[in-house]
Amino acid sequence: MARNITVIPARANRTNLAQNLEPQKKKMAAYCRVSTDQLEQLSSYEVQVNYYTNYINNSSEYEMVNVYADEGISGTNTKKREQFNKMIDDCKAGKIDIIITKSISRFARNTLDTLNYVRTLKELGIGVIFEKENINTLDSKGEVLLTILSSLAQDESRSISENSTWGIRRKFEQGKVSVNCTKFLGYDKGEDGNLVINEKQAKIVRRIYKDYLEGKGTNRIARELEEEGIPNWNGKAKWYESSIRNMLSNEKYKGEALLQKTYTVNFLTKKRVINNGEIPQYYVEESHPAIINKEIWEAVQLEMERRKAFAEKYNISKLDYATVDNPFAGRVVCGHCGSTFGRKVWNSTNERNRRVIWRCNRKYEVKGKKSCENKHIDDRVL
Repeated sequence: MARNITVIPARANRTNLAQNLEPQKKKMAAYCRVSTDQLEQLSSYEVQVNYYTNYINNSSEYEMVNVYADEGISGTNTKKREQFNKMIDDCKAGKIDIIITKSISRFARNTLDTLNYVRTLKELGIGVIFEKENINTLDSKGEVLLTILSSLAQDESRSISENSTWGIRRKFEQGKVSVNCTKFLGYDKGEDGNLVINEKQAKIVRRIYKDYLEGKGTNRIARELEEEGIPNWNGKAKWYESSIRNMLSNEKYKGEALLQKTYTVNFLTKKRVINNGEIPQYYVEESHPAIINKEIWEAVQLEMERRKAFAEKYNISKLDYATVDNPFAGRVVCGHCGSTFGRKVWNSTNERNRRVIWRCNRKYEVKGKKSCENKHIDDRVL
């Protein structure tokens, strides 16, 4: 039996078919980066931008999308590279077919980041051309070469980090003090790079030391500075107990400096940790002008130790017990169990019957169960 065959004609005419057969221009983007903000590097940055702009515009194969460029940013990771991240987002949005960049070290120095991004782009059908290494990641040999060369680029980054660390440590050995004055209340950086006293801020530092020796706690000092609208290093009247404590223990205020308190443990993540003797430290005396004389500074350290010992002896949770205006805070000790007395308010919702007393903090450790037999003391009597 004969089969019936029906031909369905093509809808496209010859003209449209010819147009479809014409090679379409690929949408190309370029990525540029320089790793420092030095003048010669910025010049290199501008050259790269101009070069790729002309290269893509003059090509018959490619259509210009954009030149993405980050300047003055470290290449060891991609977290802070805004233009790079924007380029990746545009790739995912289908705006880019191919990326061109100078070299692997300009694209990323972290092997894992490099390979992850290249593979992500490859899954989207987007290739990356590295001019210096003559690699196109869409080629079959691209990823093998890329893995090897990325490792070399990461070693280069490690070498740069180690050289930088070596230079900093040599300066420490020579007793050269380097401080970020932006967040360091009381000092500015002079024309010669050394620390000079900022007298307006130094008055605040001297007040903090004076208040602490007169019995005030770090919490109370911070609260009073805020209430009086006194600005911190950032110009805002916002103070923290921890920052006050750090100021009170910072040896730089007496004109001396302990160098290499922290160090970098990973050159890729830039993670820093406290130096507990893993690497050498250097103590420099008379390294810069002092805001606090040595006798007052030492007296503050002794007072901090005394308060700490008191807190440990009487099981006070906060190291700095003098945190409230009342002079009895943390100073009344129970003769029965050795704990401290705390201030309590009875009938706080009824103003007429409201009563303030002091009672052993261990008296009712478990609700409804008396743990200490000592009696309370009326606030007025105390």
